[in-house]
Amino acid sequence: MTATLIDPGVEATRLAAVRRYQILDTPPESAFDRIVQLAARAFRVPMASVTIVDEDRIWFKARTGLLDGLTQVSRDAGLCASAITQSDPYVVADTLADPRTAGNPLVTGAPGIRFYAAAPISTTDGLHLGTVNVLDVRPREVTEEELRTLVDLAALVSGELELRLSARTAVERERRLREQAEAERGRLELLTSTLRRVLLPPSPPKVPGLDIATHYHVASADQVGGDFFDVFRVDENDWGFFLGDVCGKGADAAVVTALARHTLRAAAVYAGDPQDVLTNLNAVLMDEFLGADPCYCTVVYGVLTPGDDGVRVSLAGGGHPPALAVRADGTVDTVHTEGGMLVGLLPEARFSVASTFLRPGDGLLLYTDGLTEARTPAGHMYGEDRLISLAATLAGQPAQAVVSRLEETLSAFGPGLTDDTAILSMTVPPIVKRQSR
Repeated sequence: MTATLIDPGVEATRLAAVRRYQILDTPPESAFDRIVQLAARAFRVPMASVTIVDEDRIWFKARTGLLDGLTQVSRDAGLCASAITQSDPYVVADTLADPRTAGNPLVTGAPGIRFYAAAPISTTDGLHLGTVNVLDVRPREVTEEELRTLVDLAALVSGELELRLSARTAVERERRLREQAEAERGRLELLTSTLRRVLLPPSPPKVPGLDIATHYHVASADQVGGDFFDVFRVDENDWGFFLGDVCGKGADAAVVTALARHTLRAAAVYAGDPQDVLTNLNAVLMDEFLGADPCYCTVVYGVLTPGDDGVRVSLAGGGHPPALAVRADGTVDTVHTEGGMLVGLLPEARFSVASTFLRPGDGLLLYTDGLTEARTPAGHMYGEDRLISLAATLAGQPAQAVVSRLEETLSAFGPGLTDDTAILSMTVPPIVKRQSR
């Protein structure tokens, strides 16, 4: 039986929002699984869940401690179906003693819920898609601090859904532009210039204790390439960065590029481990292009943690050329992420991790294979060895000086540079010693 206090007009609008977010019946994801684990630990309860309330069912996006194989239940009153009618947390200290919940099948039958608390998952326009729930088989009370935690966890779910909607909207917008551009050459040129501005960040942010510069070489004036990069704040202490290369060119590559950038930034907020971030991106690409031609990419994603004596770097690689750690003394360490698989090609892809530490005068150089696969005027492939030799001569240089020298190298290739090339250079400024008077 469906029994709610929602006005029919409001309910129709709410259900339309549920459809708009396209979350129902999607596979499990680490971001939501992590939230229910946090909820269970914070409340010290055996069960927690993230649910979406559909027209006649309550669907579990994530759960812990509930019956194996439980993916949905009927929309009976008292628990989630009633919780979405409330703007504040919904708490039932003893379900058998409360007339709102005493007849709910999850109370009278398995798993025998005796305590229930929930906070609504709200959209930006105030509609409630579902709830974040904590449950116990014994009656109990909750504190105001615990309820605030529950509200915060529901806000995290809302933020994740908003980021995904934003990414999907951007992809759909870019697809519409692509379809229009295919009918007219002039529209294709407009799309190309527009997407380049949208897909690449205008300039790197100011990261404490780190000098950053970027470069993007366009191999074709009338095609959108698939190289992408970004540097952004993750939390108070950490900064995320990535550099990748989508297989192919044109508008199809741009669609994957947009989805990858949005997904990486969204996943970075909830999945602190770089390996988990790439796993999330792989799942999104596999889901988005299920049944279509494979749309995959190579990516390096990492986390920067500045400190008093330098910057700690943790990164994961998916089929991408290794990063180069250029030390202040002129040595170059290849930061290998060997074994990392292409992202978006296989559902169970594995990704490799590595770490390094940048001290004053050290730098980190990331690039796409358009640089190393370029042909020299003599017809030879430039290759990783030549790049390492050049990088060694740039030890201790500011990031922009490194990028400028690589730009000169690119220009010397002429027609031998046939692929787009992205470069991300990061340097820890050397310590300047004051001269004694």
